Amino acid sequence: MKLKTLIVDDEPIARKVLREELELLEDVEIVGEADNGENALAQIAHHQPDLVLLDMQMPGMGGLDVVGRLKQGRHMPAIVIVTAYDKFAIRAFEVGAIDYLLKPVSSARLMEAVERARFLTGRRAFERVAQLQEISEPVNETRARKIVGRMGEEYFLLGTDEIYAFQAEGNIVWIVTANRKYLAGQTLKDLEKRLANSSFRRIHRNALVNVDHVRKMSALSSQRWLITMGNDLEIVASKRQAFGVRELLNW
Repeated sequence: MKLKTLIVDDEPIARKVLREELELLEDVEIVGEADNGENALAQIAHHQPDLVLLDMQMPGMGGLDVVGRLKQGRHMPAIVIVTAYDKFAIRAFEVGAIDYLLKPVSSARLMEAVERARFLTGRRAFERVAQLQEISEPVNETRARKIVGRMGEEYFLLGTDEIYAFQAEGNIVWIVTANRKYLAGQTLKDLEKRLANSSFRRIHRNALVNVDHVRKMSALSSQRWLITMGNDLEIVASKRQAFGVRELLNW
C-alpha cells in the first residue's frame, strides 16, 4: 500500500523540491499540492491522505491553524511540519506533528519522516483491525481465541496454541511463534487481561508466555529463573513469577 501524501507550501519551488524527492520513493503516492491553509483543508477532506508535509508559515492560515482545524474533524493524517526555523520544533510536536523538517530539507531527513509516518499509519490501521476483532468476538472462555498479527502489509489470524510468547520492546509488542514474529495490535497489559483464563502467564514486565510451550526452567540464583521455550527463546523471570508458571504446570 502506498503512502498517500499531500504537499502544502506557499512557495512553488519548495513544493517542487519536495515532490521531486518524494517521487524517488516507490511506495509514496503524491495525491496533490496546496499553496495555502484553506486549500490544504479542502484537499485533505477530498483525498484523505496518510501524510501531510505542512509548511509552518503561510499567508492567512498557517500550518498550526490547519492542524487545529483538522483536530476538529474525523480524519487526522500524520503531520510533518516543514519550517525554516528550528525554534518552532517544540511547538510542532506540541500540536501533534510526528516530525519536523528544516528547510532546505535533506533527502535523508525526508526519508526518515516518511518511514515514521508509514509505521504510525500502518500501526493505526492495525489497531483498528484488532479493535474490531475484539468487539466482534463474543466472550467465550471455552473456545480458542484468535489473535491478529501483522507481518509487513499482511494480517494473520493466529490461534493461541501456536503462540509461544508476547514480548514488548518499548511501545511495540511482538507475537512470537515457533519460527516467526508478528506485530501485535494491543498492549501487553491488554493481552494479559484478554488471556487471563488461558495458559498465558506474565513472567516479566516485558513478556507474557504460553506455559504449554515451556520446555525448561533453570535456577539462575535464589531469586531468578531462566525459562526456555520450545523454540529456544529464553526469558529471565523472578522467583515469584517463575513459581506461577511452575504452579500451573504442577511442577
